[in-house]
Amino acid sequence: ERSNSKDTWCFISRDLPSFSNPEPTFFGFNPPEQKGIQCRFGERGVTAATHYDSGRNMVAMVSGAKRYVLAPPNQCAKLGVVTSKYHPTYRHSVLNFGHLNLLDDPNIKSMPEGERRWLEIASNSPAVETVLKAGEVLYIPSHWFHYITSLQKSAQCNT
Repeated sequence: ERSNSKDTWCFISRDLPSFSNPEPTFFGFNPPEQKGIQCRFGERGVTAATHYDSGRNMVAMVSGAKRYVLAPPNQCAKLGVVTSKYHPTYRHSVLNFGHLNLLDDPNIKSMPEGERRWLEIASNSPAVETVLKAGEVLYIPSHWFHYITSLQKSAQCNT
């Protein structure tokens, strides 16, 4: 779309020109290699499994709020990441960071033993947590792992 005339752009591209510009901007580092704008809309409680993206991400929260847990690429071995390119969950982790607080209770039976072991390993991995609110932008470097939970009904766009 960004290679077409601006008068043919959809409303998202027109409203977020820094995301859609065919020239490099603060948000779009290398437009010819980027996939354009991806927008996600969700209800409270929706999560995105821990994963990494090969390109840099600029995430703009349009409405609502989301919690992000980020870990650097050198922590891959501690995050239970599926590394087989042919597996349906390639680049994603078997971990649910929402279960970290359950590690303290050995009586929790609903957590598979394999997940418990991976969470124990991951609990020693450095990570940073932030809440992204409407009007804010978060930069996620290439190959950084991120786990996302919607705290409210939300809309986000990223490039």
